[in-house]
Amino acid sequence: MTDYEIDYPRLVDDALRSVARSVLARAAAEGLPGEHHFYISFHTDHPDLQMSPSLRASYPEEMTIILQNQYWDLSVDQEGFEVMLRFAGEPHHLRVPWLALKSFVDPEAEFGLRFDAHETEPVDTAEDESPDARPEGSGDVISLEEFRNRDD
Repeated sequence: MTDYEIDYPRLVDDALRSVARSVLARAAAEGLPGEHHFYISFHTDHPDLQMSPSLRASYPEEMTIILQNQYWDLSVDQEGFEVMLRFAGEPHHLRVPWLALKSFVDPEAEFGLRFDAHETEPVDTAEDESPDARPEGSGDVISLEEFRNRDD
């Protein structure tokens, strides 16, 4: 008997995050092939997530972004990815750590991943902005049910 346990669920979760990392790295280097596009959900209360205070006020727990036609400056490293997107017509820079990911879906490939949350301390989201300062059109909720594999 050994003094340690093998945390297989965490190893599998880390391996699945590396799939998302590889796909985003390829998209950053080569662009999106064909009709591929990505729905990426993440925890906005992760302490290493970087986003504007106005977006954090609008999305205090979770956010889903779509990388399809209008995104800029996508870059990927071992810790996470960065991208520039427009919300209500305003450009916003996001830096998303891999450990903040909740899901990664490519509807064109009928492929999706769901990640377990790694334990982190949430950031204090009490900002000067109220949730009523939510940008117009930012309340859209996207159901990922239609992209899940029904063969499970």
